[in-house]
Amino acid sequence: MSPEMIKRPIGKSGIEASVVGLGTWAIGGWMWGGTDESQSIAAIQTSIDEGVSLIDTAPAYGQGLSETIVGKAIKDRRDQVVLATKCGLIWHAQKGNHFFDYDGHPVHRHLGKDSIIYEVEQSLSRLGTDYIDLYITHWQDPTTPVSETMEALLDLKQQGKIRAIGASNLSVDELKAYAAHGSLDAIQEEYSMVKRDIETSLLPICAAHDISTLSYSSLALGLLSGKMGPEREFTGDDQRKDNPRFSLANREKVARLMDAVVAPIAAEHQATKAQIVIAWTLQQPGITFALCGARNPDQARENAKAGRLRLSSGEIDAIGAATKTYLIDLDS
Repeated sequence: MSPEMIKRPIGKSGIEASVVGLGTWAIGGWMWGGTDESQSIAAIQTSIDEGVSLIDTAPAYGQGLSETIVGKAIKDRRDQVVLATKCGLIWHAQKGNHFFDYDGHPVHRHLGKDSIIYEVEQSLSRLGTDYIDLYITHWQDPTTPVSETMEALLDLKQQGKIRAIGASNLSVDELKAYAAHGSLDAIQEEYSMVKRDIETSLLPICAAHDISTLSYSSLALGLLSGKMGPEREFTGDDQRKDNPRFSLANREKVARLMDAVVAPIAAEHQATKAQIVIAWTLQQPGITFALCGARNPDQARENAKAGRLRLSSGEIDAIGAATKTYLIDLDS
């Protein structure tokens, strides 16, 4: 009998979730070359079948498309899901800080109180639910004080529309401002073997305030999946096409790490290389959850197994040492 999915608490919220979470950016299609709704729904439902309770989405993922697909997938299974979505990237108004254009329409970073109240209702409608377990500010808005943002979030929590509060893509000063209110349960930040800077910046603050961390891009957009060979080509709007991290030289360095160190550990656990990378990530100090994308049931099953793996301290140390040897000069 295989071990059960590991669960951990989200900050001080009283909510527990699976350590492996399903990230649904790719399901929205935007910057991922489109999406297949039926395969996406199957991936979400398979994730739940495999013990993944944490599902993370956002309005910005396809301008509502990802949330709509998630809503369809969890329609009869809401009680099995810890649902996270976000606010703060808006296209209904031109307020705050212009961030980028989507299909010719401006998208702004805005975390004003009225805007958050508008956004939560839109998300609840698309998701087909009357509450969100973890509501996260997606990107920070330099034009709105954190105190105003937190006032809106605490009001929503009091109303029962959200159960826990998170923030993403933060500077140290921004995290300190949120933590000063004493009600932040989680942060969501990029973290992987090839991007570990939060270990010395944000994670010590989280540890001091009992704030959980959700890592995104745990497989570095697939670079650490064990399947990203030197022959791979990126086309269309695939964001990896012009990303220097996906240079041929980098992919060759990662392949050497995978073959020399990760592959033998994977064989020992009867696991894939990607599962070992995710399990290693989850056993790093301060990393509470790892968000992993899946666009079909096979990927969902593979990710879920990583949440049932326990690596030995020797294996964790061996991988950590190897990253310093093989990835020390990885181009970012």
